[in-house]
Amino acid sequence: GGRCGPGVTPSMSDGFTFWRYRRKFAVDNTQGMVVIRSRSSGLHSELWQDGALLDQDRTPMGGPESVRNHVLSADWSDGSRITVEAGYISSLNVGMAVRRYDTLIYESHPGRRIAYPEKYREQAVALGSGANSDNGIDFGSFKRNRIPLAVDIALGLIFFIVAKLSDLTTAAFIGAGLGVVLLVAQRLTKVDLLGGLAMFGIVMLLLSAALAFAFQSDDAVKYRSTVMGVITATLFFIDGVAGGKRLASRLMTYLPYSDIDPARLGIGMGVMGLVLAGANQAVAMWTSTDVWLFYSTFADFLLAAGMMMLVFQYARGIMLPDVKPAYRKAVPE
Repeated sequence: GGRCGPGVTPSMSDGFTFWRYRRKFAVDNTQGMVVIRSRSSGLHSELWQDGALLDQDRTPMGGPESVRNHVLSADWSDGSRITVEAGYISSLNVGMAVRRYDTLIYESHPGRRIAYPEKYREQAVALGSGANSDNGIDFGSFKRNRIPLAVDIALGLIFFIVAKLSDLTTAAFIGAGLGVVLLVAQRLTKVDLLGGLAMFGIVMLLLSAALAFAFQSDDAVKYRSTVMGVITATLFFIDGVAGGKRLASRLMTYLPYSDIDPARLGIGMGVMGLVLAGANQAVAMWTSTDVWLFYSTFADFLLAAGMMMLVFQYARGIMLPDVKPAYRKAVPE
């Protein structure tokens, strides 16, 4: 990690972005914004003024440097010196404070202390090299599972492209066919292409294709996603109630946590699956096929990513904080 001056663009794209936060403020009549990205490589922040990048800062995922707040500073358009302090205000949210010289003029979350969560500080510092299973986190799992994750994303994009060029039924057949080919390739090459849930995924793809064949219409394919979501959610929930020894345990091979309760993970995934299936059904019923296709390929992924963070918190037995974001416009001096 380290400071970066104006106009310097370090490897800000390193790692996968889990979440992006935008915090806007105004100094007199000039608009500013701080963009903070929580990435698999650490926390990255940028200070912008009217579309111009002024300063950057970043801290790594682990080690002593990871727990400090970010400091962004620049000469503002009126000639004054602006300094921004940014960082976590909880395990799920970030905040910032803006000062003109030494005078506080703006807080994104008034009254909230900007500091790395105390209960995670020791754990973050101990990570150091990027892995520490004793504290429940092993970020090396992302590296180990980079191929299956890339394959999952590629299959989703292929489905989207084929569906746009032809129809949803054809896309469903091609998706199932590619899944079978990948499974055979995995058996022949001994390279993990599909992750710990390979067979489960293939069975779901084949069942999905069978439903698409039995009911060959765009509406049927859209509703099929709801049916498949309910089936998957039910299987995960039953597995969780039974102790999470099958599906949940296999899913854990993807995750960077060693302190997850598989039973709670299975139950959480089951509940999340039902919510996502309900959302898919609503979009399928009340919007066009093009809107549904965009939702199922991109928006559904974002919704699922946000919900999975909550599921992981639940599976790890971590209580979620009471986060109440606030916004207040800067008061000019």
